[in-house]
Amino acid sequence: MNQNEQGTVKPEITYEDFSKLDIRAGTVLSAERVEGSEKLIRLQVDFGPEIGQKQILTGLLKWYKPESFVGMQTTFIVNLPPRKMMGLMSEGMILALGLSDEEKPALLKPKRKVKNGEGVR
Repeated sequence: MNQNEQGTVKPEITYEDFSKLDIRAGTVLSAERVEGSEKLIRLQVDFGPEIGQKQILTGLLKWYKPESFVGMQTTFIVNLPPRKMMGLMSEGMILALGLSDEEKPALLKPKRKVKNGEGVR
């Protein structure tokens, strides 16, 4: 088992566990700083007609300005249970690479534009 730079490795999972994740492309319609938070940005994301729009909160304010998300197509997990943060519900999670809190995380974006709601296969 390899260790990452933080010294921890997550346990092995089965394909069935992985297949439970609903990873989809979505386009950010709006983004704003969450009042009273030093970390959170509230995103309104379009996932196409099957899923519709979802509100997703992300703790990336240290590295990204809210306006930099508007119009961006990137990837999200859309089937997590809603989670309340700073009084707002988050209905998913944006995907980004980076284990260190010191370096700017890299967002996972399609190489070309795809339909909102397209999933990983």
